[in-house]
Parts: sequence; C-alpha cells; structure tokens
Amino acid sequence: MSIPKTSPLADFDLSNRTIAYFSMEIALSPQIPTYSGGLGMLAGDTLRSAADTSAPMIAISLVYRRGYFRQQLNDVGQQTEADVPWSPEDLPSAGPTVTLVLQDRQVQLRAWRYDVTGTTGHIVPVFLLDSDIEGNDPWDRKLTDHLYGGDTYYRLCQEAILGLGGIALLQALRVRPEVYHMNEGHASLLTLGLLEEHLGSRPLSEATDADREAIRRQCVFTTHTPVPAGHDQFGVDQMNQVLGPNRGAAIEAAGGLHNGLLNMTYLALCLSRYVNGVAMQHGKVSQYMFPEYKVHSITNGVHAATWMSPAFQELFDSEIPDWRTDNRYFRSIYGIDPARISACHVKSKQRLFAWLARRTGHYFNPSVLTLGFARRVATYKRAGLLLQDPERLCSLAEKIGGLQILYAGKAHPADNAAKALIRDVFAAAVKLNSEFLKIYYIENYDWELGALLTQGVDVWVNTPRRPYEASGTSGMKAALNGVPSLSILDGWWIEGHAENTTGWAIENGETEETEANNLYNKLEKVIAPFWANPNAWARLQQHCIGINGTFFNTQRMLGQYFSNAYFPSGPSRFQQERLADSEEEFGLSETAFVPVNKA
Repeated sequence: MSIPKTSPLADFDLSNRTIAYFSMEIALSPQIPTYSGGLGMLAGDTLRSAADTSAPMIAISLVYRRGYFRQQLNDVGQQTEADVPWSPEDLPSAGPTVTLVLQDRQVQLRAWRYDVTGTTGHIVPVFLLDSDIEGNDPWDRKLTDHLYGGDTYYRLCQEAILGLGGIALLQALRVRPEVYHMNEGHASLLTLGLLEEHLGSRPLSEATDADREAIRRQCVFTTHTPVPAGHDQFGVDQMNQVLGPNRGAAIEAAGGLHNGLLNMTYLALCLSRYVNGVAMQHGKVSQYMFPEYKVHSITNGVHAATWMSPAFQELFDSEIPDWRTDNRYFRSIYGIDPARISACHVKSKQRLFAWLARRTGHYFNPSVLTLGFARRVATYKRAGLLLQDPERLCSLAEKIGGLQILYAGKAHPADNAAKALIRDVFAAAVKLNSEFLKIYYIENYDWELGALLTQGVDVWVNTPRRPYEASGTSGMKAALNGVPSLSILDGWWIEGHAENTTGWAIENGETEETEANNLYNKLEKVIAPFWANPNAWARLQQHCIGINGTFFNTQRMLGQYFSNAYFPSGPSRFQQERLADSEEEFGLSETAFVPVNKA
C-alpha cells in the first residue's frame, strides 16, 4: 500500500479546527478499504474539497483493519466475499489513547492519522479509531475490523466507538470545534459524549432541557436515505447493556427512542439545530418522514479532480487552469470546441476498454453505444429493469447497430435478494449476448472501476424505484466527464435533468413493464439518433460539463454547508480571527466567504 507523506502531529495547530466531521465510512484512498460505497465516497469528496478550499475541518472515522469486502463472482454470478486486510501501522499515530466503557468493561482506543492534502497544501487530518490494542478483551480488539460487519451488538459497539470514542479523542487532542457534523445517524452518539462533557461532574440524570439545547446548538445532521433499513435501530435492552442504564436514560430523555427502540436517526434529529437531506427531492421526502423536525436540503456533489478523466484534466489544465480551485470555471467549457471534448471522451472510452481487456479478457467495440449501470446492489435500484423485455432489447440493439451494457456492483453479504439480482444479470447475459448485444457484469466494483466506468461509458443508466434514491453521485461523476444520464426522475437527477441537453428522463409508469418500455423507447427513438450525429453528441457532452459539472461538485456543496448549516449567523470564531488578522495587516474591512484558498 502506498501511504502519503505526513507531517508530525506537533506541526498542526488543531485549535483552529472549528468543524468536526464524523462519518462511519470515508473513502480516503483506493488503497485503503475504509468505505463501502456512496456514503463513504461522499465523505471523502467532502474532505478533499475542504482541503482544496482551506476549510478548518477535522474528521473522525474507524480504521476497519479488514475492510468492507472484496467481491468474487463465479460463472453464474454467485457472490462470495473476502476480507481486504491492510496495515494502518503505516500511518502515523494520533498519539493519545482514550478509554471507552462498553458493557461495564473498559475498551482502549487509539487513532491513526491520514492527511487529506488540498491543491494548495492545506491539510484536513482524518483520525481513524482502532480498538486492536494489547490489553483489550480479544473480542473488543476486533470491533474495528469490519465495516458494517457482525450483528446489531457489534454495530452498536462500533457506533459507540465512533460517537463517544470520537469525542473522547478530540478532548485528548485538545480540539474544541464549534460545529459537529454527523454524516448519517451512525455518528449520533457523539451528542451523548458532548452532553457528558457539558455536564462535567454532574450526572447525566441531572441534564436539563437547557443542557440539551446547548448540545443542539453545536450539531448538524445529514440524513442520506429514505430506505427504512438505512436508519439504524437497536433494542432498549441492548442499548442499556452496551451503553449502560444511565446513558440509556439520557438517550430516552433526549428523544432518541422511537417505537420502543433506540433510533440513531431520531437521536440525531432531536439533538441537531440543522438537519438536511442530500437533494431537493430527498429533503422533501425526509420532511414527510420526520414531520416534527425541520429538514433542509443541500444537494450532494463530487470532487472534480478525483473523478475527472486524465484526458479532460489535461484539456482543462490547458484551457481553464483555475478549475481545480474554483469549479465554477467549468462553465467556461463553452469556449472550447465540442470536437475536443468528444476526443477526450474517446480516449476515456478506449482506456476503459483496454483495462477491461487486461482484467477480464473480454473485448468491447469503441464505436458501439455503451451503457453503464454500476452501484451498490439493492432491490430498489432495480438492476433488472433494463433487461425487463429481452426480445425488445435484442431487437433494439440490432436496429441501432449494436449495444453494449456494462454492469457492476456489490451486494451486502447478508442481502440474499440483492445477490439474486446479480445472478439474474449473469443469466440474462448468457441468454442474450449476440452479434449486436453484449452484456457483461464486472467483478468487484471499487474506486478504480467506478472512475473508469463513469469516465468511459457513453450513457449512465439509473433506474431506482421512486422515491428511494436519496441523491446518487455516480451520475454526477459521469456528467463531469461529458457522459449524459438516462434515469428515473429521482434524487439528484430531478435537478440535473434537462431533456436532450444533459441527458434523458425515463418517464414514470404505473408498472415496471411500463417504465421498461419507456426506457426502450427513449433509447431507440431519441438516444440512438443523437448517437448517430457526432456533432449533436459532442454538444451534449459539452452541456453535461458546463451545466451539471459546474453545480454538482463538492466545492459548491461545502460552501452551502458553511453558509446554511455551519455558520448561518455569520463568521465563526476562526473566521473572525482571520478577519482581525487581515484588517491589522492589510487594512481590510471585509473578507471573502470561508472556506478560502491559500496561496
């Protein structure tokens, strides 16, 4: 594993870190398996943009010594899983260890530091909590081994490590953030840690509404899913067993129980002053789900420099050199000849196909229209909708001169229905592959494959069952690379869709058969004619970047978090100090909105 160079912790002034970002998973590097999918990718992209814009952030997650899993698929698409072990000892230690009490036993925690470094050299340190310490109970040493592993007891212990252990680590590092951002409900026990810190020597039983309000003023919560399984719940007996009855009573007093269960989403909702969904539509859906709380919307984005193909990066470095520090410059793509944009995509497509040939031994034709469908496998994402009518699909492929469909995605190890969907795609491929139609499922969807696919396919397909797509960021990555989407109008696509300009909508239908027919009609009667006109297609690629790339990026998203969620009433303590320094040195009376770029 290649570990980036890091500075000694003593070189950091952590006192100016005003935002603490907590996330159960963070995609930090392709070589470090601390993520499973979209939630972790979003967290990593957020921190990369925070580093690019010199934002005063610090982040907390878990180390996951054995990763999520590597997906292995046999000839019929049966998924098996293998660990992805790595050595966090190659990273620098955070220094102090902290103690967390779980089920009346002490668990020692240490942390490893990964530095997310921005384009100007600013660093956002990420601390990965680790329970594998000599002296801990052998079972406790494995608590930070697997992301989303084990049973509910294991999961609750992990979430206690993230929330309570994370607060203890910040205290040990003498970091005093003004804002604590919970990226999904997994982190909501941090509110309990803050309450304990706020009370000092007073017992939790003495906490008042005023005490809880003091915690609420510090906390921001982002919910990411309208799917019930995405909201962690634990039995009250288990809550008391793991956390202790005093903490359990404090959670109940704060409103963290729902329908007789510890509900991590409700705990975060009760103790946050700002709550948001991750797209405009998702904000509305979440408001309907939680009507007693005000739910805002901040639409997700992606980190442009991470997901843009080498060919496009080279073009933009030449023609729009400031795009890395200010993604709004993507709008300037309208000053570039569309033919040059199309040429960049051709290079990306050839790169994808060369990689596939090396890895799989399968060869694909760069001149044939190629669709991409890659995401976490879940039943509501409906991977089979594209294959709903095999005869129609085969006829369509022949009529338009050929069609290639690339699938990828992992099913959770315990999700047998999702695993069956993968086998269904394999079976369809065996039955339908012909001279004109080629369907292939690529094993082990990960960071590298996700980048290659979103950069190299011609159309990105998304077919969720409404309204279960909270946002979706893979289509945003595709748009950054001039790839239009063909998608159900849900999640981010409601905002990004401009028919025949940034892609196409699959019209809603009362049945899946109707929606599949709408998809086929759009492919045959609209998309194929576009594809047959290279000039029109190049202009479409230009619009994807100029319209959607300009907006659906984490620079814009992070700016909205700062102005709407973190510091809606004006500059933070850190901003005020920087403003005072600027006034003294330069005689300035105003300053630019933070985050800012440092030269």
